[in-house]
Amino acid sequence: MIAGLFRRASARRRAVEGLHVALSMAARRPGLYTRLGVPDTVEGRFEALCLHAILVLRRLNRLPAPASEVAQDLVNSVFTQLDASLRELGVGDMGVSKRMKKLGAAFYGRAEGYDAALEAGDAAALRAVLVRNVLGGEGDGRGLAAYVQSADAALAGADLDGLLGAGPPFPEPDGFAPASVHAGDGGNS
Repeated sequence: MIAGLFRRASARRRAVEGLHVALSMAARRPGLYTRLGVPDTVEGRFEALCLHAILVLRRLNRLPAPASEVAQDLVNSVFTQLDASLRELGVGDMGVSKRMKKLGAAFYGRAEGYDAALEAGDAAALRAVLVRNVLGGEGDGRGLAAYVQSADAALAGADLDGLLGAGPPFPEPDGFAPASVHAGDGGNS
């Protein structure tokens, strides 16, 4: 399937758009905001989109060719959407360029931080980077970190056909611990 898919640019573009839609839908799941503490703001939604895109890219970067091409096309698709969103918000051409550079730096910085923590299996480092970036410094990040670890494990079993066909196997956020600190646990991470 993959070889035939990439012979035609339009089929490849549709497949990447489908993957982008799937990760965007995952980033909009209400449980991320109601259970795991992601702020329901423009910034919080950006962070949720980045997190899901980074998790998918992490998997794509570990698969054989043509997965690297899909990864680059997915990055292009995500940033094209972000550019369009800024323009819809009324940001002018000069402002869009400056903001896109900042968004790009933020995206790649987050990718590096999430990948390093996941690769090391360091739950405390993952919680810290998620609290700082996704949760805006609020909460302990345990539920979100458990969600991310579960998503990463599920993605580790996905092949390119599966990612492009059924979509990324993200878990349901509602199945993870609430973001609030319970009385008696002291809030220590």
